This record gives sequence, C-alpha cells and structure tokens, in this order.
Amino acid sequence: MRYVKWTFIVLFWVLVAGFLHYTLPQHDIARITDTYEKRETPGSMNRWFWSQAGSKSAAATGGRDVFFIQTRLANDKVMVYRNEDTSWGWPPYFKFDTSNLQAEANDLRSGAAQPQWVAIKHYGWRNEFLSIYPNAVKITPVDGPDARIIPWTNIIVLTLLAAICWAAWVRWRRFRRARIDPALEEMGDNIDEAGGRIRGFFGRKKG
Repeated sequence: MRYVKWTFIVLFWVLVAGFLHYTLPQHDIARITDTYEKRETPGSMNRWFWSQAGSKSAAATGGRDVFFIQTRLANDKVMVYRNEDTSWGWPPYFKFDTSNLQAEANDLRSGAAQPQWVAIKHYGWRNEFLSIYPNAVKITPVDGPDARIIPWTNIIVLTLLAAICWAAWVRWRRFRRARIDPALEEMGDNIDEAGGRIRGFFGRKKG
C-alpha cells in the first residue's frame, strides 16, 4: 500500500513539473536562418499543442496557415519555432502580435559568416514524431552566442508556487493535528473498548 501511495505522489509531481516546464517561458540563443508560412492541420494526437487548433474556422477550412521560424542554436543544433497568437487562451501570454514578430524575425535573418544572434523567448516543446513546435513569444538581439538571460518570470512564479504549497502544507498539518488525529485516536479507543466488551461477553458465556 505504501508503494502505491508513493507511486501516485511521484506521478502527481512529475505531471506538475511537466506542466510547468511546458508552460513557463524559456530562452534560446540562436541565429535565424529562415522564416516561412505553412498550412497545418493538427491531428487528434497533437491538437493540444497548437493554439486554437479546435476552432471552427480551422475545422471548416481543413487547416490553417501558421508562421514558422527556422534557427540554428548556439550549440549548432537546428530548432524550428511556430509563431502563433495565444490571444486570451492558455498559456496566458496574451500574444496578439504574430505578424509583427514574423517581420522582426525575417529582418534578423543571418548566415554563418556574419551571424546575428538573438534571444528567443518561447514556451512549449519540440517533438518531431508528434509534429509539435515551441511557440516563439519574443525575439531580442543579443551580443553573441554566450549571452545569458536571467529567467525572472520563472523565479517569481516558482517562488510564489513554493510559498503557496508550503502554506497549504503547514495549514494541513495543523488541521490534521487539531481535528483528524484526535478523531482517529477517539475512534481507536472506541474500537478497543468495544472489543473489550465483546471479549468480556464471550468470556462470561464461556464461563
């Protein structure tokens, strides 16, 4: 029973960590190699990783046009980002400037001979098998591939979440000590008392 309990606890925190890793902003240092637009039709397996994939307009037209940004990261790996508005949906980035961001990305393209390095703020994952892409939120020119970005948003959000979890855990312990533990102790005493009466009853019958 203890192993089942710890399995559920570990699974819960793995899901929480995965949710936060997908949702919270990340920064990649890269140079933009190309930008393009492509018609995409999200399927049942990856529709949750696209913005407004289940909208009526997308279903009616059999897909929709999506902006993409091709890059080469500072570690020389290739990364492709989608460029979609989040609007008022989740995650709450309130992004409405997809076209402007695509124009900025197009203007910042560069080659290996004269690289223009940028910091790409994004959320999400890249998975070739599921055809999902991280969504670019902001592009900022930087001095070089060794630029470092301090993730202030992540620090603040994770600190607040840790404080909330700690406060909830402390209050739960206090509630358990004040209400649940005494009730369980009283229940155990009542069971012991009832057991003693039953044993006494059968002892008298036997005598």
